[in-house]
Amino acid sequence: MKHTSRGFTVIEIIIVITLLAASSLIFFSQLQSIESAARDEQRKTAINAIYYSLEEVYFAENETYPRTISAEVLPSVDPGLFKDPQGVTLGDGTSDYRYEATDCNSAGCAAYSLRTTLENEDDFVKTNR
Repeated sequence: MKHTSRGFTVIEIIIVITLLAASSLIFFSQLQSIESAARDEQRKTAINAIYYSLEEVYFAENETYPRTISAEVLPSVDPGLFKDPQGVTLGDGTSDYRYEATDCNSAGCAAYSLRTTLENEDDFVKTNR
């Protein structure tokens, strides 16, 4: 007489649950890594856009750099790029973006440093040409 079993044993169910839990853990840890990399790319894109606007538009017209930057000073930059991924505007104390003008006089500034703090890498820094 042949014995056929129906269903799964407790061991099989425990193994499947363990595999599902492990794969879920790996998925969610990778998801956080991907999201932080996307935020870093967003920061780099914003800094590059501001940098090129400073160099190609503002400096070309004024032959100096501004003391501070904002959407009003650099109208060629999308105003949304002045906010970091947390929504803090450049120039606010807790912003990931920092603009530091140097060698300033009454006409403007001769140099600057534009920087952002990244989650997965060192700070991303752009300076005047």
